[in-house]
Amino acid sequence: MSHPTPPGHAAPAGHGDDAVHHGTLRGYLTGFVLAAILTIIPFWLVMGHVLDNRWLTISIVLALAVVQILVHIIYFLHLDAHSEGGWNLMAFIFTVVLVVIVLGASIWVMYNENANMMPMPMQHPYQSK
Repeated sequence: MSHPTPPGHAAPAGHGDDAVHHGTLRGYLTGFVLAAILTIIPFWLVMGHVLDNRWLTISIVLALAVVQILVHIIYFLHLDAHSEGGWNLMAFIFTVVLVVIVLGASIWVMYNENANMMPMPMQHPYQSK
């Protein structure tokens, strides 16, 4: 329920029809249909063994996953250049960059640790110590 602003007082920041973008039923249904399609296609590709090339299938599934992430961001989270003057989008981009850096560095460190491990002698599984 919306309360009118008393005369002589400014409306609180972030309130009002222009400040907050709420989704419409049409927008949510569009997002839902796109998300469903972007889920069904990879499922069909993998379960139906449609493509013989494994790496092509993986690449298509990953590409559709990225598109689905964008659909969720646009249709459900309403992140665009216009919300909150673009600051929401900038914060999201900053978060994505940080996650990519942390994950990339973690994978790089684990790969190098594995590559630089001393070789362990092979033991027979039934050999007692």
